Amino acid sequence: MRRGRGLAVAGFCVAGTLIFAGAATAQEVKRTELGRMPVSGDDSREIVMQLVEVPPGATSRRHVHNGEEAFYVIEGGSAQLPGQEPKERPTGERGINKRGVPHAGYTVVGDRTLRILSVYVVDKGRPLQEAAD
Repeated sequence: MRRGRGLAVAGFCVAGTLIFAGAATAQEVKRTELGRMPVSGDDSREIVMQLVEVPPGATSRRHVHNGEEAFYVIEGGSAQLPGQEPKERPTGERGINKRGVPHAGYTVVGDRTLRILSVYVVDKGRPLQEAAD
């Protein structure tokens, strides 16, 4: 009886360690704000500049912005949308995401962190991004 209880305790300890280790290594999107200032002549909007880093295994959730986002890929990587093949996001890729239009929803695959410089012109006092349905 004592031996069975010891094995059960050991099993819980190993399982707990594996769960904790998995949580500790989970990758997340890192957003570093580089600057923020009001739009000249428009007190209702502001310009926000961010470095967005998406490491392998992290997912950039599908979202919208309360304004426009201009982006430039500083360091490329591979991204995969659910149910699709991975697609290269090359260094130098650029674009503009319009107000309220859902985008992202991809997971970075491979061994390279995707680094994107994003500049937003958004409504002051509103969230920079909101989850898309």
